[in-house]
Amino acid sequence: MNHNPASPESSRIRAVIVDDEPTARRGVRLMLQGDAEVEIIGEAANGLDAAELIRREQPDLVFLDVQMPGCDGFQVLQKVGRGVVPAVVFVTAYDEHALHAFEVSAVDYLLKPYDDERFNAALARAKEAVRRRSIEADNSRLNQLIEFLQARMGVKPETAQSEPPLDRVLIKSSGDIYFLKADEIDWIEAEGDYMKFHAGGRSHLMRETMARLEARLDPKRFIRIHRSTIVNIDRLRKLSPLFAGEYSVVLQDGTKLRLSRGYHDRIASLLKEKL
Repeated sequence: MNHNPASPESSRIRAVIVDDEPTARRGVRLMLQGDAEVEIIGEAANGLDAAELIRREQPDLVFLDVQMPGCDGFQVLQKVGRGVVPAVVFVTAYDEHALHAFEVSAVDYLLKPYDDERFNAALARAKEAVRRRSIEADNSRLNQLIEFLQARMGVKPETAQSEPPLDRVLIKSSGDIYFLKADEIDWIEAEGDYMKFHAGGRSHLMRETMARLEARLDPKRFIRIHRSTIVNIDRLRKLSPLFAGEYSVVLQDGTKLRLSRGYHDRIASLLKEKL
C-alpha cells in the first residue's frame, strides 16, 4: 500500500490500543507512532474500560487483545454495540480465536509474537478498511442530501409519467453535487448502469435507467433516437444519410450520433410538428 504524505490533523486515523499487558500496549504504540497517518487517542488495560473508551471516543481503528480478565475482546464489541464498532485488528497469543475474530468482521488477526512486517501488513489493511468506510459514509450522506434536495424541488426518485417533467437534474460527481438545468443538457447516453449527461463540453454520470429517465424528461424538449441515446431537440442541426435508410443525427457542436431505425417515427413526428 502506498503511503501518502502526512495528512492534516483532522484527517488522521484515530486509533485505540487495548491490552491488559503494558509491554504489549507499548509495542503497538511504538509501531503506530511511526506512522504519520495514525493518531493514538487512547489506551485501555481491560475490557470494561475499553468499551467505555470506544463508545466515548468513537475511534476509527482499535487494536484489541482477545483474552483479558473480566471481559474479553469479543465481549468488548458486544458492549460497544453495532452502531459504533470501528475497524478492529485482534491481537492475541492464542490462535484458536482466529475463526471467531473473522466471524465478527475483524480486519485482521495478529498472533503474538509478530514481527514488524506482519504488523505493517495488518495496519495497511486496517487503514484501507477505514478509508473504505469513510467513502461509504460520505456517499451515504451525499445520497441523503440529494434525496432531500429532490424533495424540496418536487422531484421524486420514481416520478410517474403523469407528473410534471424534470426542470433540472441533480448529479453527484467526484463528491460534488451539480444542479443541471434541463435546457443545459446537449445529449444523454447510457453507460452501463449509469446515464452520462453531456452539457457544455462536460460530462456527468448519474445512476439511472434509460427508460425511467426518458419518462421523467419533457418529450417536447428531449427525443430518444437510439436505445442508448437521448438528445435535446434544440441541439439538433441536421440529419445526414448513411446507408440502407440509416441516418446520423448531427448536433449544433458537430457531435454525430446514430439514429436507430426503431426510432425513425419519433424524428418523423418531430419534423411534422416543426414543418
